[in-house]
Amino acid sequence: MKGSFKSLIYFLLFMFEYNKLSITWNGHAGFKIIYDNMKVYIDPYKLSKTYEKISDADIVLITHNHFDHLSIEDLKNIINERTVIVSAQECLSQLKSLKVKESIGIDPRNSVKVGDLRIETVPAYNIDKDFHPKNDKKIGFIVEFGNDRLYHTGDSDIIPEMKDTNPTVVLIPVSGTYVMTAEEASKAVNELINPKIAIPMHYGTIVGNKEDAIRFSELVTVCKTKILESE
Repeated sequence: MKGSFKSLIYFLLFMFEYNKLSITWNGHAGFKIIYDNMKVYIDPYKLSKTYEKISDADIVLITHNHFDHLSIEDLKNIINERTVIVSAQECLSQLKSLKVKESIGIDPRNSVKVGDLRIETVPAYNIDKDFHPKNDKKIGFIVEFGNDRLYHTGDSDIIPEMKDTNPTVVLIPVSGTYVMTAEEASKAVNELINPKIAIPMHYGTIVGNKEDAIRFSELVTVCKTKILESE
């Protein structure tokens, strides 16, 4: 009961602030992170009307080419001619039509620097299902915001590459079906990732619901969890 009450309180949070980071969950696997006035989006999908023609993205990160992670309609609302997009290589053909400064394709286990931010990639794949094959080279991202490292796992199961990622904050799927269940995600956090803050994602839009986020929060023992309301 105590854990459930704690988790329900977290649902009142629309934005989470940690040091210089401001993290907003846009729903599903999408986030907007603000750091020193730099605006970074990850996998924007079904953005609210708040984002219509906002055109404020400095950097956009796209983990893979599935429609709920690479949404051209949503990208058009947030990009501008100064935006840099960093994505899995498989996304590049769909991004060609966008009027941005640059679109960079990147493989797993690589890194790129955009402005003052260092961006690393981690493999993201399924081990017991076929939705995200390892050979597709889909990715998760680790972004270094000053002394803090934010890890968006992408659509992944528990994989050995999660070990030694050393993030401050992890954004991790909990819905099951295409990704980890709440139980699997909590195991990944407790045994491999060991962050300071864990934020559940990838629920409430296509598969999964808030109960998955609550269950995840109850099972995580190594760090704090924050369950956000989608904006």
